[in-house]
Amino acid sequence: MKTSPGTHVKLTRRQALQFFGGALAALTLPTGRLLADPAPMLTKPIPGTGQQLPVIGMGTWRTFNVGSDPKLLAARTEVVREFFRLGGGLVDSSPMYGSAPDVMGYALEQLGRPDSLFAAEKVWSPAGGSAREQVATLESQWGIPGFDLVQVHNLTDWRDHLAALQEMKTQGRIRYVGITTSHGRRHREFERIMTEEDLDFVQFTYNIAYREAEQRLLPLARERGIAVIANRPYGGGRLIKGLQRRGEAVPSWAREAFDCRTWADFLLKFIVSHPAITCAIPATTRVEHMTENMQAGRGPMPSAATRQRMVSFIESL
Repeated sequence: MKTSPGTHVKLTRRQALQFFGGALAALTLPTGRLLADPAPMLTKPIPGTGQQLPVIGMGTWRTFNVGSDPKLLAARTEVVREFFRLGGGLVDSSPMYGSAPDVMGYALEQLGRPDSLFAAEKVWSPAGGSAREQVATLESQWGIPGFDLVQVHNLTDWRDHLAALQEMKTQGRIRYVGITTSHGRRHREFERIMTEEDLDFVQFTYNIAYREAEQRLLPLARERGIAVIANRPYGGGRLIKGLQRRGEAVPSWAREAFDCRTWADFLLKFIVSHPAITCAIPATTRVEHMTENMQAGRGPMPSAATRQRMVSFIESL
């Protein structure tokens, strides 16, 4: 109905209810629903193939070792659902993580296999069986036809396992091969293997409080064209929980510099903004924490100068 300026329109009771109900619904929607679509998840290319990976992945160490408890299985499935809903890709697990491969298989059975899934597993000793047998068992546990990436866990029997994985890659059984370590162990041997072997991925510990990898491993990965997965981004939870317990607020300069709103933003963006890092794999048991983790892969990233300021801030605490 057209009206002239200054004309008052009298609403019927039904129209009024519809109007105010719609306004109330809009006010109760999450903020993101009222604004424009969020920025897309940052991705980085896998050297050699150019395949893009979201910079925030998902680890399963400790968090997915829940056995067959129905409530815990349902809870972990919701964490996985949120991960893929927000654009997740790489999921990292290991037979060394107890029931984690089975739990991941359960979640995928409930949700279906998302197109963005980049399935990363490991072989190790003593896990029982050869590398080929371990991969076959893990495929059955996950309920998938094959893995994107299989890594030698913590360099255990790495010569035999890596040779088998390279053969499986040649045969088209797996797409990428790699090696892992954590807690800063065996970096010198790790560096030698990176130099001498044909690797697609390496995985090691890197976070704002543990930066030893900056000295040799990260520059070598760039030089050799090897993708890097950063494990223990929160230092096993110690870093982020410590900041939260202290009641420290995210510094205002970090928000101004790269729209940093949470400690997950601060810690994860520090990692994935390093030019040699392909993906970080935080682990969580809670959907709301997964939401925070995934948000850290969006929006502006800290510059080199801001990264140094971030390090100085953490060291000052």
